[in-house]
Amino acid sequence: MADVEKKETVIIGAGPGGYVAAIRASELGQKVTLIEKSETLGGVCLNVGCVPSKALIAAGHRLVEANDASTYGITTQPATIDFAKTQEWKQKKVVDRMTSGVKMLLNKHKVEVIHGEAVLDSDTQLRVMPTGPQQFMSADTGTTIQFDNLIIASGSHPIEIPGFKFDGRVIDSTGGLNLPEIPKEFVVIGGGYVGTELAGAYANLGSHVTIIEGLDSILNGFTKDMVSLVVKNLKKKGVDIHTSAKAISSSQDDNSVSVTYEEDGKQTTIKADYCMVTVGRRPNTDDLGLEYTKVKLDDHGIVQTDIQGRTDSPHIFAIGDIASGPALAHKAFFQGKVAAGAISGENTANDYVGVPAVCFSDPEIAVVGMTQAQAKDKDIEVSTSKFPFAGNARAISLDEADGFVRLIFTKDDKTIVGGEIVGPGASDLVAELSLAVNSHMNVEDIALTIHPHPTLSEPVQEAADVGLGFPTHI
Repeated sequence: MADVEKKETVIIGAGPGGYVAAIRASELGQKVTLIEKSETLGGVCLNVGCVPSKALIAAGHRLVEANDASTYGITTQPATIDFAKTQEWKQKKVVDRMTSGVKMLLNKHKVEVIHGEAVLDSDTQLRVMPTGPQQFMSADTGTTIQFDNLIIASGSHPIEIPGFKFDGRVIDSTGGLNLPEIPKEFVVIGGGYVGTELAGAYANLGSHVTIIEGLDSILNGFTKDMVSLVVKNLKKKGVDIHTSAKAISSSQDDNSVSVTYEEDGKQTTIKADYCMVTVGRRPNTDDLGLEYTKVKLDDHGIVQTDIQGRTDSPHIFAIGDIASGPALAHKAFFQGKVAAGAISGENTANDYVGVPAVCFSDPEIAVVGMTQAQAKDKDIEVSTSKFPFAGNARAISLDEADGFVRLIFTKDDKTIVGGEIVGPGASDLVAELSLAVNSHMNVEDIALTIHPHPTLSEPVQEAADVGLGFPTHI
């Protein structure tokens, strides 16, 4: 039997939840060991998810701007793109820089990092196995670790659908971010966050994109008048959108993939260079050895926890995509800090009401708190107020006047319970509304906060003025 190493706080997974939990736990005086099965740190988000996708989105915007600046009286020659250089920039200047930054931060906080695959033996013990297939396995294989506390942040993986095995020209979002060339024809199955963002990015880069979505709308979780602006913009780029459509099958050769889908009872087959499937993700809880612990899962593989992330095994916590709440990196950040604080005895708690959600579409969408419909479902009487970016000097000067800011607030005391933004800079502006929701601010608090002029932040204050019944610029 191999020797047993004793550790204080062990964390499985070095993604957004795991590495932040490790840093916070170290800051609180814990001795931390972080186990990561990949060679790089930062998880899906940093390596093959939200960060590199934003780099491709930015490249697409630059190409569009370079090709047509006639609105500003600027005449340009048709721009060209060296996609290999774009991919090199994305990898070396963005991804590698960010992951090396995570490594530096972990070293700074004296976090021990072990590369390997963690499998639980019990509520207090795990083994770290070498990654990849092993020719010979025994009871002594790997390193056995006994822990005082464990935080599981193992993340999630893309869901495959029948007829679309990830292979060759049928790819997941990781493959979509690492294509060797810009496809002439690109099929995206699934019109959620990821599918819509990358569909827009590749449309900007020059692809003809087809989106196949099973529900009656892309970005189904957002309010319809916000989504309609994104749909309008995608169609302007030449994107074909098929909703209430079902992907049936795929076939491929060395040069193309054929995708068959059904819409209105009729089957259609289209040919493309690549087909990307983005229909959701499943939590990585299947191969952790959780069956040897008291940890319980729901029917979707999500770990059941209390408000601090603690499982039915009191010294095991779960955060990030394997825990309740939206599968967002910033939610994992927060949960990691909460779990680390709970281990140190702090009175921390997770609160999902104030978690903002952002889609980096054209235009961007950002929301926080409750929608009007969600408030109604909870028997909360609310009113709304809205201000358009068309009334904002900064948005007009940027030639990005589509969109609006909407506040959702209680009828009695005008407490802000939700906010919705679609338009330029929405991803940054939503932070103010997140603060308002989390702090239980009312409409007057926003209206009395002086916002600089001319900036994109002013529509937030203007929407509050509308809510008070004293609009200025509409």
